[in-house]
Amino acid sequence: MNGKTEISTFKVRVEGFVHAVGYRNFALEHAKKHGLDGWVRNRSNGDVEMLVHGEENAVNAFITECTRGPEGSRVASIDLEKAEPPEEKGFHRRPSL
Repeated sequence: MNGKTEISTFKVRVEGFVHAVGYRNFALEHAKKHGLDGWVRNRSNGDVEMLVHGEENAVNAFITECTRGPEGSRVASIDLEKAEPPEEKGFHRRPSL
């Protein structure tokens, strides 16, 4: 181990039954638990979109939790795309798009 912490940033698209089931609140709670920066919002096509930034192990744990989602959700797929870090600290809810 070189002691260097790896940082990851991803744009995340969650497809499935993820609206009206508390998915954004679930993401906010879990992102804050892992100390991640970024945001979450609903998309008009029924997806949930997120930007997640932080220590690689925390980001990976968060994404794993997001594949499960809150009770009542059904996650069909999660797409990840490398992204630039967010400009602000903390994890926030953004208006739907």
